[in-house]
Amino acid sequence: MSEENLSVVTSEKEPKQDKEALRARWAWVEHRVWTDSMLRSLERGIKGGKWYALIDKVYELKNLQSGFWKVWRNAGSAGIDGQSVRSFEAKEEQQLQELAEELRTGGYRPAAVKRVWIPKPGSQEKRPLGIPVVRDRVVQAALRNVIEPIFERDFAAQSYGFRPGRGTREALRRVEELLKEGNYWVVDADIKGYFDSIPHNKLMEKIGKKISDGRVLKLIESYLKVGVMETGKGWEATPEGTPQGGVISPLLANIYLDELDWELARAGLQMVRYADDFVVLSRTEKEAHRALELIRRWIEQAQLRLHPDKTKIVDATQRDGFDFLGYHFERGQKWPRKKSEHRLKDKLRQHTRRNNGQSLGCIIRRINPVLRGWYNYFRFSKLNALQDMDGWIRGRLRSILRKRAKKKGRARGKDHQRWRIRFFDEAGLFNLTAARHEGR
Repeated sequence: MSEENLSVVTSEKEPKQDKEALRARWAWVEHRVWTDSMLRSLERGIKGGKWYALIDKVYELKNLQSGFWKVWRNAGSAGIDGQSVRSFEAKEEQQLQELAEELRTGGYRPAAVKRVWIPKPGSQEKRPLGIPVVRDRVVQAALRNVIEPIFERDFAAQSYGFRPGRGTREALRRVEELLKEGNYWVVDADIKGYFDSIPHNKLMEKIGKKISDGRVLKLIESYLKVGVMETGKGWEATPEGTPQGGVISPLLANIYLDELDWELARAGLQMVRYADDFVVLSRTEKEAHRALELIRRWIEQAQLRLHPDKTKIVDATQRDGFDFLGYHFERGQKWPRKKSEHRLKDKLRQHTRRNNGQSLGCIIRRINPVLRGWYNYFRFSKLNALQDMDGWIRGRLRSILRKRAKKKGRARGKDHQRWRIRFFDEAGLFNLTAARHEGR
């Protein structure tokens, strides 16, 4: 049955099981904003295809409260005003009421985003991170509560990043399914500086196709145009892009790439996308080249750029393979990519220097949570990748023990006999290989 022919069912006549099914499908939404009646309208399709009169739902006090709870859970640093989440919480009711009034009367203005530079994993390069002030993060979270379901309803299935009930595990599982089905030719694509290069006018056009509330559109645009502040450089305009770090940014990024998702789907191509990181898996090299050509055409008209060095076509049955979401895929196996291993080792080096004066037990207690977190994500790697990492970690700890035994240099030779694997197991060190065996 088409969306146009779906009948409107009143809440009084709607069977209980249908109402429960509706709520189950949309369990993740903010139900103080999205009532059953609104969800039914969302499912059957709003008249005219556009949503009006949404701003009052953004500044509804209960929605702003929900927005603050989400910001509180994520914590994060202070923006340019220096106000922390804890400081906002101390006067929460007053500040939320002030925000509601500013949004209602049109007096709300977001502050510039604080720009900081953070290291790229496994690289000497750094990438920019935007930190809005807490009050702006609260409003963005409330705004997302209102508009996300409108776009989520129609997002393509091959998009997994920053979406309810989806994530890296589901994306990786889909990649493995496609590889097992014989889709070995892979377009490994990378959009150069995606978050910083999204054209505002085109993004707003896409948003405007589903939202007609001028005040909501103006609010979204204000976050795009607010600019950034950087220590030593002052304020800088943002004529394009959406700052990484903003609560609303991942949703906006998905909105902009949704057209590409559907274009590839209509062409019968198998894409798996997580935010701006995506691969297309095909059965033949010819089909992979067709996919890449389609991607290049779309990227050009979208005023974006593919990274010339990182975008390529590979045969996953051969050496080198491809990287995706922290994993390296090659010849029917997967394991942590080099950058993922380097990132873990960098974290562990901080706690395992040879001159560390803490007890072995204390060092192990510090590094175990890091190891468990890494294992939870990479536990499906080929076994020898975990064994190699276990060996590297024990080598670091043996070097500490060797220094304490008044010997120079790194652990070697007899040190492996003096401090065997059982010694570290009994000391409580998290063993990646053993955890993998137990997990099976």
